[in-house]
Amino acid sequence: MTWPTASSSTVYENPWIRVTEDQVTRPDGSDGIYGVVEVRNEAVFVVAMTDADEVLLVTLDRHTVGTTIEVPAGGTDGEDALLAAQRELLEETGHAATEWRRIGTMTALNGICRAPEVVYLATGLSVAGDDGPSAEHRAEEGISRVSAVPWGDVMRMVADGAITDGETVAALLYAAIALGRVA
Repeated sequence: MTWPTASSSTVYENPWIRVTEDQVTRPDGSDGIYGVVEVRNEAVFVVAMTDADEVLLVTLDRHTVGTTIEVPAGGTDGEDALLAAQRELLEETGHAATEWRRIGTMTALNGICRAPEVVYLATGLSVAGDDGPSAEHRAEEGISRVSAVPWGDVMRMVADGAITDGETVAALLYAAIALGRVA
């Protein structure tokens, strides 16, 4: 079922998002207004695994929710999703990976957004050389810490509510499936 849209008007936009108000017909047949946030570029999420079965996590300050623990992620800025994932891993953690596997796609906040996302599993990690990002760059992004956390501890962090970012939780589930760690 689709919601017929009689008209749509942009009420706000910037280089990253567009907000529209749509005049819609709801599933029950009544008319109404529906606000939609459209993310302009696909996002990428990286579950980066060390050889010691650890996940690289970043602790950062988000304007919207404060301090949060997440997998490296960001917008594609219009570039190829794999290239964006490689860039985000390097920028946010200072690591590069030799093996990349696309393990899933998802959408964020379906009730209000059109926000396509791609999830990658990155392995064969190494610390980047002198051409890697600086601590100043990570600070600019609000990243205060990069941690290599054992897989089991990451799952406990999800269960205990230390990791609350929904997209990180979903990316970790995709990784668990890809790694054969779910029944």
